[in-house]
Amino acid sequence: MVLIEDEPTGPAPRTNPEVGKWDNRGVRRSGHGRIIVRKRADVSGLRLMAVHAHPDDESSKGAATMARYAAEGHEVLVVTLTGGERGDILNPAMDIPGVRERLPEVRREEMAAAAAVLGVRQTWLGFVDSGLPEGDPLPPLPDGCFALVPLEVSTEALVKVVREFRPHVMTTYDEKGGYPHPDHIRCHEVSVAAYEAAADPEQFPDAGPAWEVSKLYYSHGFIRQRMQLFHDELLARGEESPFAEWLEQWSKDRDEIMGRVTTQVECADFFDARDDALRSHRTQIDPNGRFFAVPTELQRKLWPTEEYELARTRVRTSLPENDLFAGIEEGAS
Repeated sequence: MVLIEDEPTGPAPRTNPEVGKWDNRGVRRSGHGRIIVRKRADVSGLRLMAVHAHPDDESSKGAATMARYAAEGHEVLVVTLTGGERGDILNPAMDIPGVRERLPEVRREEMAAAAAVLGVRQTWLGFVDSGLPEGDPLPPLPDGCFALVPLEVSTEALVKVVREFRPHVMTTYDEKGGYPHPDHIRCHEVSVAAYEAAADPEQFPDAGPAWEVSKLYYSHGFIRQRMQLFHDELLARGEESPFAEWLEQWSKDRDEIMGRVTTQVECADFFDARDDALRSHRTQIDPNGRFFAVPTELQRKLWPTEEYELARTRVRTSLPENDLFAGIEEGAS
């Protein structure tokens, strides 16, 4: 859990040594595993929009980054494009009577809980989950699903939210969707189209006044080097690694991802919030699953960042970066 305290304008107060001291980022860790963040008086309140395909995606892709920026006083909005209606129940403990019958409602409840944990706002774009087609050959996508909605229709819906929220930075998935789910690929297409269209007053004039988003990033979470590092460390400790099968089956066309990364955001102090947000999606996340196989303290030590690729920018910046807001002036409108 992330708690936020206002930063005093006078001398910094003494803190109880039993619950830790403030570090130079205004963060301290309590004796109960909570992260306490002192609000900075000088924060300009920049805005970050994270566009995701389904509820739970926001908690597995860039969640610690969002929690950090929200805790520092920036506005963070998660835009969830679909309701996740066609998702399976992946946590055996939740595959019980009464859950599957009301899965769309349950997933909305889970999303609200995860957003509260991360300290972010969240909104729904209202499209219907396409499901993950399986079989050979693949079956057709269901009528009316998000992946089949004309691109212009879904782009206009997202442009309206962009122009209302006026983010300085947007994050989404790369052209492969992170993985080949039709909604993830469509999420990429819609996000890129909305980034461009929102700035053009001649496009979708009924969606509100034009707004130029300064930067667009692709989030990269499944990185082989990171997984290999954790795998090797667990084996060196004489522990079982849950990543052996993943590494053996890793597709060669995904090995280049780290080479595309331009920006690494340090957010290790918010890994606990990330994990708590993931656990909030109880139907989708098994608390005993691989997401939680590597101890958080080990993750903080070996890989304390989340990774992004700067895909579009309207401001000058220097690469590599360690801040999604790099190059954006404080106090920007």
